[in-house]
Amino acid sequence: MSGRPGRGAGPVTASELLSVVAARELAGRRTVFAGIGLPTLAVELAALTVAPGIEVVYESGVCGAHPSRLPETIADAVLITGAEAVVSMPALFGSVLQGGHIDVGFLGAAQIDRWGSLNTSVIGEWERPAVRLPGSGGAVEVMANAREVFVVMRRHTPRSFAAALDFCTTPGPDRALADGIRPLGVGVTRVVTELGVLARDGVGDELRLVAVHPGVTVAQVRAATGWELRTAGRVATTEPPTPAELRLLREDVDPDRVYLR
Repeated sequence: MSGRPGRGAGPVTASELLSVVAARELAGRRTVFAGIGLPTLAVELAALTVAPGIEVVYESGVCGAHPSRLPETIADAVLITGAEAVVSMPALFGSVLQGGHIDVGFLGAAQIDRWGSLNTSVIGEWERPAVRLPGSGGAVEVMANAREVFVVMRRHTPRSFAAALDFCTTPGPDRALADGIRPLGVGVTRVVTELGVLARDGVGDELRLVAVHPGVTVAQVRAATGWELRTAGRVATTEPPTPAELRLLREDVDPDRVYLR
């Protein structure tokens, strides 16, 4: 007998809330370069709801992926079965990404600053880190070449939303331009967290709070942010996940709880 929650059953978890809110942000987008984890959940849900024609591209060279189940790693063979194309790494990064064919790069991070630069390398000092992380992968290329970047983060704390990154793995356009590098895209435009949604318009604009989740206050989000967080003129409240969205997530997208917690 399965221990999975049934249709709409059980309280909404943080993973479910993040996935649903992030999926809604993909409405109207056509091509998405997806990272593994919560970005994968969000993209698969979006394909069943707000973006039925979305094309998903993975770092392993899979374009137009149609996996029969959620991939557990970027090299999971399930990504290849039914995919529209599998290309070499030079073709993926040199033609697909650098050619400007990606609408949204969907990434995760351990730290982010107010300008949308990311840290996925170390927490603490480089020589003696408290935590050593996986590193960049393809995130630097995604940040530089996708038209815009969405970030989803499980934790919203002053350490994860930092005034200064412990290490800059993936510079946003503002930092890149200061170093004489001109990226194609505008960098991070949306960040979905356990507390709400932050947004920025592009180069020269810092992240600001545009929405809070039900039960969360603006003061809570500001206290959990490592810089003086600005807000939009009107801070909205996100709509909670609907029973239909939860059913899709639990029964169709991730019935084996690969990423749902």
